[in-house]
Amino acid sequence: MVSSAGARDLTATTSGLSPARHVLPNGAVVIVQETAFSPAVTITMAFRAGSLNEPDDLTGLAWFLARVIDRGTTTRSADAIAEALDDRGVALRTVTNRHVIALSCTCLSEDFSDVLAVVADVARNPTFPDDELEKRRAETITAIRQDLDNPGIRAGEALQALLYGPSHPYGRPAKGRVESVERFRRADLTGYHAARFGPRALFVVIAGDVRAPEAVAQVARAFEGWNTVPAAERDVPPVSRPSVRQQVTIDMPEKSQSDIAYGFTSISRLDPTYCHHWVMNNILGQFGLGGRLAENIRERQGMAYYAFSSFDPSLGPGPLVIRAGVDPANVERAIAAIDAEVGALGRDGATARELAETRQFLIGSIPRMLETNQSIATFLQTSEFFGLGLDYDRRLPALLRAVTLDDVHAAAASVLHPERACVAVAGPPSPAFARDESGASFGGASPPQQ
Repeated sequence: MVSSAGARDLTATTSGLSPARHVLPNGAVVIVQETAFSPAVTITMAFRAGSLNEPDDLTGLAWFLARVIDRGTTTRSADAIAEALDDRGVALRTVTNRHVIALSCTCLSEDFSDVLAVVADVARNPTFPDDELEKRRAETITAIRQDLDNPGIRAGEALQALLYGPSHPYGRPAKGRVESVERFRRADLTGYHAARFGPRALFVVIAGDVRAPEAVAQVARAFEGWNTVPAAERDVPPVSRPSVRQQVTIDMPEKSQSDIAYGFTSISRLDPTYCHHWVMNNILGQFGLGGRLAENIRERQGMAYYAFSSFDPSLGPGPLVIRAGVDPANVERAIAAIDAEVGALGRDGATARELAETRQFLIGSIPRMLETNQSIATFLQTSEFFGLGLDYDRRLPALLRAVTLDDVHAAAASVLHPERACVAVAGPPSPAFARDESGASFGGASPPQQ
């Protein structure tokens, strides 16, 4: 066991990954995994401050805050922060999703103390200077307009709106819209930071060539005296699965490729059937070059540049999404092929060979998920966020081995119904969908509710 003065909770594991978990007196969680394969340390600070908590009329605020947070603190200018990190070869990254804003970087072990102090200052004391805010606003608006010219992003965002509704936090574009970004004011950022950033919303993960007691002591010093109590995280609004098929097309006449986003809402990450769905999705669109989908649509029929599926459960029901990039002339055929594969797996389940190969692949991939300090930190951050336990890496192989054919079939049957799919296509006009007067096209059921 690793001890630390002032820590009120301590847990350690002794095989596989061996992280030590501390809860400091102000509520901040610190998880440290010692490694020795390189003289470097990855630092991740994650706050439960993602876009779920944004005001409904300020979509994109969390994403924008993450782009401005490092542009000055009460004691350091943007230039001073950049110099302190650049001189040590450190790049600070910010990541935003529906539930978390995270700051992450990797530094040499000898620079750990200094870099930790800078990153903690950025997280704790940002000032959001007006001139920096305007620079980031212009960059964000440019990024949004670039997204509007990207068929893949347009199809993906349209699918999310179909699955969740455009007003649900899971159905809104992460960057927001131009009109909402133009309304952001410094007071919005300072207010959101004050409400959402605090030690009780923070978990720090450190992985690398540093002793756990030293790392915990450094984090405790960096956040000493910070006792802000953040607001409770918003509950995920209820999600109803569509009962009929919905389709929408976004016309982009100047493009040469059509992008298809096809999907369903599924389960939350904490659902006890998570591993069943994970295996099922791997068979559908991940294993090998892209599972059954790629084997049919790309390899056998040769009509897709790419075809795969993804499965992204969170605290709320996550999406199971199928993506394909095709020649515009092949949109109908590609969607029909997706329908066929989805229907077959939902109706008949997987084969014994598919299950055996997929289990072997997923179990074999676990060590590759833990090859670097960065990947270890990401794994531990996810485990902490969902409360999976410090020993999750050691329990996961057994959880996967326990998945049966009946489990996979039940997971597929619960989600994969082509007649209830949501489908978004972005690209040159296609005759497959009827067009309304606004220029958007809908097929199957009525247009999505705005």
